[in-house]
Amino acid sequence: MQSREILALLLAGLLCSCEPATTLTGSATVTDGDSLRIGVTRIRLHGIDAPEGRQSCTRDGRAWPCGAAATAKLKQLVGRQPITCTQTDIDAYGRTVARCSNGTLDLGAEMVLAGLALAYREYGPDYVSEEAQARAAGRGVWAGEFTPPWDWRSNPDPVAGSAPAAPASSDAGGDCPIKGNTNRRGERIYHVPGSGSYEQTRIDTARGERWFCSEQQALGAGWRAPRG
Repeated sequence: MQSREILALLLAGLLCSCEPATTLTGSATVTDGDSLRIGVTRIRLHGIDAPEGRQSCTRDGRAWPCGAAATAKLKQLVGRQPITCTQTDIDAYGRTVARCSNGTLDLGAEMVLAGLALAYREYGPDYVSEEAQARAAGRGVWAGEFTPPWDWRSNPDPVAGSAPAAPASSDAGGDCPIKGNTNRRGERIYHVPGSGSYEQTRIDTARGERWFCSEQQALGAGWRAPRG
């Protein structure tokens, strides 16, 4: 082997982090629809957001406990056998964010396919296709109306149902006229009726865009007003 090749290999070894992803395997205790524990390790499922434990949604005009249903579904998927979780991150609460599987079943994918969790687009495009399948089939929360869990946490309402089952692209906000748009830089901006960009703004729910009923709701969900 030439000296240059040896040097290149040495440099590659120095520059590569080459640390294997942390993997945990063991029996799990489910906390809610998107979190669990293995031993003392708290785990948040990567790429999904499930209704909170106390959260209610509506179906056929009646409230139903979608948060409890999500928790029950994850318990069913986990069962009693050991599961495997591969860490992707650590969240703001010190929890291990991980992809978890029970054999060949991806727990996050199964929760979204069941309509009992949403693809968490803020943290990546994982499970968007599974969400589209659940929405098209009217499964879980998509069978009625619901508040996305990230909005419910900022304004808990035990019987809320502000997000109707909707097609992937929609330009009809019903009773909620404020458009929550994402620009090319990924900035989330809301537009009120009468503002300069309102008419030409189109909402694509498949990209995580949405409608708001008030500016306060938009601000609470992380959107901002246009600058200038």
